[in-house]
Amino acid sequence: MAKQIFISMNFLLSQDWGRIQEAFSGGDQIAFTFFIGSMAMMAATAFFWLEMRNMDAKWRTSMMVSGLITFIAAVHYYYMRDYYVNTGDSPTFFRYVDWILTVPLMCVEFYLITKKSGGTIGTMWKLIGASVVMLVTGYFGEGIYREQAQIWGLVSGLAYFYIVYLVWFGEVAECAKSAGGAVAKANSALAKFVLIGWAIYPIGYMAGTAGWYGAEGQIFGMDLAMDVIYNVGDAVNKIGFGLVIYALAVADSE
Repeated sequence: MAKQIFISMNFLLSQDWGRIQEAFSGGDQIAFTFFIGSMAMMAATAFFWLEMRNMDAKWRTSMMVSGLITFIAAVHYYYMRDYYVNTGDSPTFFRYVDWILTVPLMCVEFYLITKKSGGTIGTMWKLIGASVVMLVTGYFGEGIYREQAQIWGLVSGLAYFYIVYLVWFGEVAECAKSAGGAVAKANSALAKFVLIGWAIYPIGYMAGTAGWYGAEGQIFGMDLAMDVIYNVGDAVNKIGFGLVIYALAVADSE
């Protein structure tokens, strides 16, 4: 597996390096965050997958999923970086393809850590379903029906708060509480990522659309780069999710 990871990292580093250097030399912070994002995600993938062998068998699926999340993101960040450098446009479509694959997997992590204390497939599908609604309606507002961005953003936000409810007060929280110990701590940490970390994305959404909060590219008069916000949010949340799972696995394996 280490050889395959090395080959993947070498591929990402070798592609279109001249255009990337040109973008960096111009001080393009967006191109820089795409590049750093792709490298950080691939490095996290290598770490999660290589560490699987040191974990108890019951944690290997969770570690595999954590690495899969960051690997999918790394590949998409390579394509998003290339698209942005070549066109200068935001890679909205590629970003939502990445999210529609990785966010449901992040929801699966809640099921994996709580299934031994009563977590059910039904709860997992509630989380996945809400995440799909959140993302599809977000894409409608940001990529298709931009003149109705506020309406679609509201629907997306309601789906997000349903996920928040499930992990803070609903079935996921109840299962984690009954498990206690490391599982309860891990669920609490992941729930904070959902509440605080995922709150970065509505800010990016508002920065990329026009509405009561201001013109496109601005929120209440402040100039904000949508792609930078999204790129930072992805790195914090996807890698952070995996590190919480890793910490739980280490604590339980000792």
